[in-house]
Amino acid sequence: MIVLFVLAGLAALSALLGLHYYLWRRLVRDTTTAGSVARKAGTAGIVTALALMIAAFAGARAGLPFGLQQVLAWPGYLWMALFLYLTLSLLVGEAVRPLLLRWLRRRDAAEPDAVSAPAAEALAVREAVGVGGEGSGSEPEPAAQGLSGALSVGADRVEEGSAPGREGSVQAAGLAHPTRRLFVSRIIGGAAATAAVATVGYGTYSVMRGPRLKHLTVPLAKLPRGAHGFRIAVVSDIHLGPVLGRAHTQRIVDTINSAQADLVAVVGDLVDGSVEDLGHAAEPLAGLRSRHGSFFVTGNHEYFSGAQQWVDHVRELGMQPLENARVEIGGFDLAGVNDVAGESEGQGPDFVKALGDRDRSRASVLLAHQPVVIHDAVEHGVDLQLSGHTHGGQMWPGNFIADLANPTLAGLESYGDTQLFVSRGAGAWGPPVRVGAPSDITVVTLASKQA
Repeated sequence: MIVLFVLAGLAALSALLGLHYYLWRRLVRDTTTAGSVARKAGTAGIVTALALMIAAFAGARAGLPFGLQQVLAWPGYLWMALFLYLTLSLLVGEAVRPLLLRWLRRRDAAEPDAVSAPAAEALAVREAVGVGGEGSGSEPEPAAQGLSGALSVGADRVEEGSAPGREGSVQAAGLAHPTRRLFVSRIIGGAAATAAVATVGYGTYSVMRGPRLKHLTVPLAKLPRGAHGFRIAVVSDIHLGPVLGRAHTQRIVDTINSAQADLVAVVGDLVDGSVEDLGHAAEPLAGLRSRHGSFFVTGNHEYFSGAQQWVDHVRELGMQPLENARVEIGGFDLAGVNDVAGESEGQGPDFVKALGDRDRSRASVLLAHQPVVIHDAVEHGVDLQLSGHTHGGQMWPGNFIADLANPTLAGLESYGDTQLFVSRGAGAWGPPVRVGAPSDITVVTLASKQA
C-alpha cells in the first residue's frame, strides 16, 4: 500500500512538472528570445509559482505555522486555479495555432512582392549603413561589414518548403518566418493568459462576495399538517482556513439570519485547520438565529483538523452536534451521522444508532455530509437527506469528476422513497475560486402533502 501511494505521488508530481514545462514552453520560450530579460523573468515566475503552489498545498500537512500558511495560501492557491485555466486555454490554442499560421502563409503568398515589417527594417538598416546598395563604388565600413554579415546570416535561413521563384526577395530568405511564428505564439499566449486571468478573477469574486440565498420546497408524504412550511437553512462546506476567515463566516451568518429560518443545518466541512488556529474565525457562528436552533454534523475535513475538538467548540458556540444521534423537532425526526472519514478513527456513521429504533411512521430528515451514504438512508426509511461535500464541482471541468464520484452532484433527486438534496456549499477548498458552481445557502421548505 505504501509503495502504491509513493508511486501515485511520483506520477502526480511528474504530471505536474510536465504540464508546467508545457506552460513554460508556450508562454515563455515560444514568445521570447533566448537570453532575454523577458525569458529569464518568465522562467523565474513559473518556477516560483510552482513552488508556492506545492508549499500552499503541503503547508498544513507539513505542520507549518498558521501565519506562514496564510502567506503562502493566496498566491499558491490562485496559481493552482490559473494553472488549470492556462493549460486548458493553451490546449484550445493548439488547435488554432496551425490554422493561424496557414492563414498567414496564404496571405504572404498572395502578395509575393510584399516585404514584411521585420524584413523592411533589415533593408532599411542595410541602406543606412550603405550595404548592398546599387552603384555603390566603395567598400562598406568595418562596422557595416559586421552588420551586413549578421543580416546575411538571417537572410540565408530559408524556411523549409518556401515557395520557388521568390529567392530574390527578403521574405523568401526566411526573415519573415521566425517572426511569424513568434507573432502567432504571442497572440495565442496572450489570449490564453487573458482568458485564464478573467476566469479566475471572476471565480474569486464569486467566492469573496459570499454565498447567495436559494429556496427549495420539498414535499414529504409523512410530514404532518402542523409542520407544513417548516424552513431549514442548509449550509455546507464553509471551509474556514488560511484563505477564508472570520469575515467569510460573518457573511454566511448574516445571509442565514436574513432568511429567518426555523432551523439551521451545518452539514460538514466547516474548517481546514485546528481550533487553535481557526477558533477566532468561527466565532461569528455564535450569532446564528433560528426558532429551533442550529445543528452540526462532521465532514471529512473535520477529521483532518481534529474532529472532536471542533465538535466541542461548535457546542460552545451554541450549535448542537448530532453525532449519530436524533432529536424530535416540529413533527418530524431530525437525525445526523458522522462522516465516513471518521471510520479511520472509529467514529464513522452509525445509522442503527441514529435511526434504528425510531417510529417509521414519522417523517425524518437526515444530515449527512457526503451524498454517498444515500443508500444507507434509503435502507433506514429516511424521507430527506441533506448533504454537501461535492461543491458542485467548484471549478469547471471539475464537475465532471465530482459527478462520477457522487450519486448526486447538486440539487434535489429521488432514490426510491428517499429524497436527496446536495448543496454546492458556501465556501471553497484550495483555490478561493468557483467557476460554473456558484456558492449557495439553501432554505429548504418542508411541505406536507396532507396540508
